[in-house]
Amino acid sequence: MSHRYASLLLCVIMLGACDSAPAEHDPETEPTNANDAMDPNELQRFGTDYAAAWSSQQPEQVAFYFAPDGSLTVNKGHPAVGAEAIAQVAAGFMNAFPDMVVRMDSLVTGPDGPAFHWTLTGTNSGPNGTDNKVRISGVERWTMAADGRVQISDGNFDAAEYERQIAHGVDTAE
Repeated sequence: MSHRYASLLLCVIMLGACDSAPAEHDPETEPTNANDAMDPNELQRFGTDYAAAWSSQQPEQVAFYFAPDGSLTVNKGHPAVGAEAIAQVAAGFMNAFPDMVVRMDSLVTGPDGPAFHWTLTGTNSGPNGTDNKVRISGVERWTMAADGRVQISDGNFDAAEYERQIAHGVDTAE
């Protein structure tokens, strides 16, 4: 877990606990959803730290970036809901690619929320692996929770190209 993010989360929790009077509702200045409330610099740090969690070989670190009832969907599959299920998805990739590195290519905020663009590189040397190198890029579209973590992640990458690389490796021309 990133020390900066843990400190930020603690500050948010403590500020919320110390607020004895409800804030006045001003529809002109309040964000319409949690996606609008995130500071762009904090969101960039969050994305960088999230990529590092995927590279950590510690699946529970990935799950930390999700709300307790958050969900992760990969390529329109069945959503993994909750920390244990999200950690299992992360473990699947980590086991297949013991040297996996996930890099944040960009984090773009649009009208539907943040889009985390990433590239995964690694060698498929885990159990039943092919020992082929893989480099695949994708995107996760996030809906953020009020606590600043991911509520919903809808992730996509080119599954056919991924499978091709598992079987034959990355093209040297790439």
